[in-house]
Amino acid sequence: MVRVPVVVTAVLVAALAVEFSLIRQELTLASARRLQVTDMVLGIAAGFLLIVGLCRVFFFEKGSEYYFHSHAFLAKFSIFILVGLLSVIPTVEFLSWNKPLRDGEVPDISARKLRLVTAAIHGELFAIALILLGAAIMARGGWV
Repeated sequence: MVRVPVVVTAVLVAALAVEFSLIRQELTLASARRLQVTDMVLGIAAGFLLIVGLCRVFFFEKGSEYYFHSHAFLAKFSIFILVGLLSVIPTVEFLSWNKPLRDGEVPDISARKLRLVTAAIHGELFAIALILLGAAIMARGGWV
């Protein structure tokens, strides 16, 4: 049986991969709208994953005492928070496109802003890889 966090993590990674792919293409009305929807899916998945994860820490599994003494968990959780903060950059940019998209116009994004958004998405992908590595380490009882 597949556990909920695994499925939600897969959705989160897939949404991030779609954002990565779309932001590298020429921006069109359709791709700008897809980026907004994908970013919303990413945010929902991240929020759900945080809630489920915290419920597991405090109410299920091994208990908060175990998790908050695990270096791997603390690293994973810290990186997750960092990803959340990093994701603010693309989200704010994508939300700023609401008016142009509503008017049927392609949003204007400067080269500098595009590099910043792309770098943030790259950082998120790298951080997610570190989180998955931390999960594998925790599953084997390492780095306690």
